[in-house]
Amino acid sequence: MPGVYNMGIITKNSIGLENVKAVYSGAEGQLWERIMGEQIHIGGLTSSMDLAAKAGIAAGTVGVDLCCCTGAGMRFLLRFQKVAHMTGVDATARMVETGCERCQAEGFSKDQVEFVLGNACATGLYPASKNFVWGEDAWCYVEDKTQLIAEAARLVKSGGTIAFTDWVTGPVEMSDAEAQRFLSFMKFPNMASIADYTALLEANGCEIVHAENTGRFAPCIDLYLDMLNKQLTYDALKIIGFDMEMMQGLGGEMVFVQQLAHESKLVQGLFVARKK
Repeated sequence: MPGVYNMGIITKNSIGLENVKAVYSGAEGQLWERIMGEQIHIGGLTSSMDLAAKAGIAAGTVGVDLCCCTGAGMRFLLRFQKVAHMTGVDATARMVETGCERCQAEGFSKDQVEFVLGNACATGLYPASKNFVWGEDAWCYVEDKTQLIAEAARLVKSGGTIAFTDWVTGPVEMSDAEAQRFLSFMKFPNMASIADYTALLEANGCEIVHAENTGRFAPCIDLYLDMLNKQLTYDALKIIGFDMEMMQGLGGEMVFVQQLAHESKLVQGLFVARKK
């Protein structure tokens, strides 16, 4: 089914949550972490520091990380921003289990961090209970972005902050064929633009503080491919059972993503909004 444009969001209906859970429960998820590090998002610690600074994340506050994966973002916030407590929501059991183990290994107590295995669009958490909502390059996996932003706005207190980065469409439009290929490879159900997220945040009673292209996407994809080709080739092959054909296929798709990035068809968007 080709990608189509629906209110600025590229859509491919055949990909859903079960596809995403399969990725992050298996070898593909391990491969992404080997390439990108424990912080599986564009820019790693630099990106996290930038987002926290622009969002004004303060010591002693409480937040929720929607689509938290293994909780690397929460551990960053606890360690570097000195937040008081983080709740992480993720739909993949293996990620939650690994996250709990890593938090314990790094000395974070259950009084500081907790994980919820569940749907980021319907967390069941108390409304207006958080100083901020956090996300890093993960909401691209969520099919219902309208409900996701509504849930984020529901959870945050009045005057609180919604802060996230995400893979978004760039200023140059993809063709339908490019969109289909990209979404299939990444297991994204759809993809939003900076304007889409801005509109959704405003529709949920938020004032936009930042909505921008970080400029990090293409250089980071270059780095990942360079590492795969020059240093991590054996490590990557080991993860996928030394399947050379699969390695060549993944490499080809990564080069395709690199091409889209350099053509400004894909960017990392950064968003900070205040709930009125």
